[in-house]
Amino acid sequence: MFIDRVRMTVSAGDGGDGAVSFHTEKYVPNGGPDGGDGGRGGDIVFLARSGLSTLQAFRYRRKFQAEHGQKGGTRKQYGRSGQDMVLDVPVGTLVREAESGHIVADLVEDGQRVVIARGGRGGKGNVHFANSVRQAPRFARAGEAGDQLDLIVELKLIADVGLVGLPNAGKSTLLSVVSAAKPKIGNYPFTTIEPGLGVVAVGDTSFVMADIPGLIAGAHTGLGLGLAFLRHIERTRLLLHVVDMSPDSGSEPLESFDQINEELASYDPALASRPQIVALNKIDLADTKKVSQTEQALRERGYTVFPICAPIGEGVTPLIQAVASAVRSLPPVQLFDPEKERTLYRLETGPLFEIQKDGSVYRVSGEWIENLVRSTNFDQHESLHYFQRLIRRKGVIEDLEKAGIQEGDVVNLAGFEFNYYE
Repeated sequence: MFIDRVRMTVSAGDGGDGAVSFHTEKYVPNGGPDGGDGGRGGDIVFLARSGLSTLQAFRYRRKFQAEHGQKGGTRKQYGRSGQDMVLDVPVGTLVREAESGHIVADLVEDGQRVVIARGGRGGKGNVHFANSVRQAPRFARAGEAGDQLDLIVELKLIADVGLVGLPNAGKSTLLSVVSAAKPKIGNYPFTTIEPGLGVVAVGDTSFVMADIPGLIAGAHTGLGLGLAFLRHIERTRLLLHVVDMSPDSGSEPLESFDQINEELASYDPALASRPQIVALNKIDLADTKKVSQTEQALRERGYTVFPICAPIGEGVTPLIQAVASAVRSLPPVQLFDPEKERTLYRLETGPLFEIQKDGSVYRVSGEWIENLVRSTNFDQHESLHYFQRLIRRKGVIEDLEKAGIQEGDVVNLAGFEFNYYE
């Protein structure tokens, strides 16, 4: 089954907690703190592989968790970092953040690796918190949580030329004639139920051609098969529009031509402006005058037109030569502009915390606050003292005062509550 769009949740590994430990060795009294740092959590990595053609591997499994980092050890030993989880995807995979729609990555080259979700950093061991005053700290930092993202993963085929047209116009036949592709061909609509790819060689030029099935009126709203596969021509430099000229087609050639272009424009206005070459197919069954009139009308609109009969190869050679010449002169289509898209990694700059007033309770939230609360042993004097100094130094108390807090009001720091007193 051809699977080209899936939704998944990926979770990078959490960083390991720092260790609270003191050096103990025979004949070495008062050895001091030696708690090591926690290991870094594993990343979620997408790897583009040319040998894959669908997202079938993600059909039944939609949640992926990288390995967590291990806790720090004694004698300043670092915890082991979690292993990255590498997910193989086809070349041409586009990754979006599900809620916002922002593009996270576009994998267009074989072997391209992209870190989609970054693992959390490991917490620092108590050895880092010793100073001339606090020589035996009995606290350490908790590891940071790894990124968690809900993603939409789409496969958009890497092809230079996209074959478009109504069902049974002869697109698959043309693809089989000009390349080594072996698509299923039948004399009825919707014979082709998944995109087909073929490599076309013309002299010293070669290009990839994609057959997009199922375009009918209303395809952009979900009718037929077109909506499911229109995404596969978003990367194409050129559209080869195949028009059925036989009297059995049941529609006027110009009407069917306009109908397909309207569907392309409704799906994505950029597709409607994509360069097109028109192939008037099945001319062996058509009225000669009708073919001539249609060709003239399309040429007057500015299109390059070739009457052909794909099964016997009539007119196919000059058509493909014109397509190859156009492909050489057209730049690749770029779907992802790293300068315009927002990176979704956690390390982007932003406020350390947010304050919201809920009745008489001032709630302070944020990843930094959550990590600090997890790291604090509120039953241990030194740990509590360090916590109090840190929230004052980072501006939590100052911002609470700006928000209008009064003595006796309740402060909730990521679940830890206390009454505020100056």
